Amino acid sequence: MNEELEKLGLSDEELFQRVDHSDIESERITAPKYSYWHSVFRVFFKKKINIIILALLAVVIAFAYIYPMIGDYDKFANLMDSSAKHLAPSQAIDRFGFSIHWILGAGASGNSTFDAIWHGAKISISLALICAAINMTVGVIVGAIWGFSKKVDIFMTEVYNIIANIPYILFISVMVMLFASGFWTMVLALTATGWLSIAYFIRTQVVIIRDREYNLASRCLGTSTIKIAMKNILPFMTSIIVTLIATEIPSYISYEVFLSYVGMGLSDMSLGRLIFEAESAMVTPGWEFEFWSPVALASIITIVLYVVGQNLGDASDPRTHM
Repeated sequence: MNEELEKLGLSDEELFQRVDHSDIESERITAPKYSYWHSVFRVFFKKKINIIILALLAVVIAFAYIYPMIGDYDKFANLMDSSAKHLAPSQAIDRFGFSIHWILGAGASGNSTFDAIWHGAKISISLALICAAINMTVGVIVGAIWGFSKKVDIFMTEVYNIIANIPYILFISVMVMLFASGFWTMVLALTATGWLSIAYFIRTQVVIIRDREYNLASRCLGTSTIKIAMKNILPFMTSIIVTLIATEIPSYISYEVFLSYVGMGLSDMSLGRLIFEAESAMVTPGWEFEFWSPVALASIITIVLYVVGQNLGDASDPRTHM
């Protein structure tokens, strides 16, 4: 070995280098940078199906919110023209000429079915988003405190046991019947007690993790219950919360469609109201597009929102970031 080093013709100073020792540097842990949300979206977009579904969701939302702004929709524009009512797509195109407005035919008032379903989608999606925002915000905050404070737990458990025994659909129906049927009445009906089941679910999850070592240490150091719940517990439950949102948003659209279909929903022309008014068209030859168009769009919106939310919830689980 020494002979090989001598052949290189290098001195000891050139062959060896002194390395200084530092206690601080030896304790430093080096690790690659980790961004939670960057990892979430990396896992989410790794699946091509998620990109396709997200693109479909973007198209639906764009049509629901942008198209009604640029489209000149008037439900009663052809009300006095009997020849413009209940037209199949081919008949509507022959009657008015080829246009995107008439690709789904004309309804009972001579209105464009295509325009009507997108105006209805805007109302239904807005209702679902507002209700989800209210219920999730209240439910998550109350559930976190409920699960961590034993005093709050005693009181809220009794409240839950009383209210949870009232059928949710029955409660919503009574609320709608007591007040004038409208958008904000439906929001009130869906959020008055809708947050309670979310809060109970969050409470159950919090109870599972509240007595872990880092939470006990925080309590010993005098950290308040609210701060522990917000800083230590809720971030740990991100994937659970995202999954909850995935189920909540489509459910509100389903509630709205169902209640409107049975005649207790919105007075506005939501998807549910369109389905309700076109009920007779379901079995009338040549009128089927009036009924099945809003049904199909409501189904697409519900399924797409659910799938996107579920896949995003799976991607939010840190165990999938490896």
